[in-house]
Amino acid sequence: MKLTFSPTSPFARKVRIAAIELGLIGEIKLVPTTTTPGQANDGYSKVTPLKKLPVLITEHGDTILDSFVIVEYLNERADGNLIPPHGARRWRVKSDYSLISGMLDSMVLCRYERALRPQELQWHAWYDDHWTRVWKGFAWFDRRSTTLMSGPLDITHIALVCMLGYTDFCFSDCGWRMAFPGLAALDRLMQELPSVRETAPTRA
Repeated sequence: MKLTFSPTSPFARKVRIAAIELGLIGEIKLVPTTTTPGQANDGYSKVTPLKKLPVLITEHGDTILDSFVIVEYLNERADGNLIPPHGARRWRVKSDYSLISGMLDSMVLCRYERALRPQELQWHAWYDDHWTRVWKGFAWFDRRSTTLMSGPLDITHIALVCMLGYTDFCFSDCGWRMAFPGLAALDRLMQELPSVRETAPTRA
């Protein structure tokens, strides 16, 4: 299998952590891929018209898009437990994952707004609205941190640690640890996993 990725992509990192935890990372070739807003990448557009990371290409040539769908595929392939198979917990985990992905989407938009858009064209109210969504999401999970720490490892934990890692990487001065101590405790617990340490985002 092949996985398109960037070492700084939290979406690709979710898949990499899951693959390690499921014992499948040795079957996956990591393919470094660059996608930059406003810049064409005709080669990668043939892999996925959305130009998003990650994409998994199976040994049969099938293309699987979206980090959750890829994790779901790997979880089924390994007969794993990262996504509950049925019941109320399954829908809680999937809803949590959707919330975290939405928070990451807002973070990426905030980063692009400040890093790529000329300062005189930046839309501050739009930025503030997206960052408020992120901050309220932190509070949402902070209130549930004790429950999350006592439960088995699943895709919610993986998605959370990737989101928090991206926060440290791109918004290191936002002060989330002081504001949300429960979430900080959960992050410290997750940092004990080799899969989390091995996939930490690095600057080129």
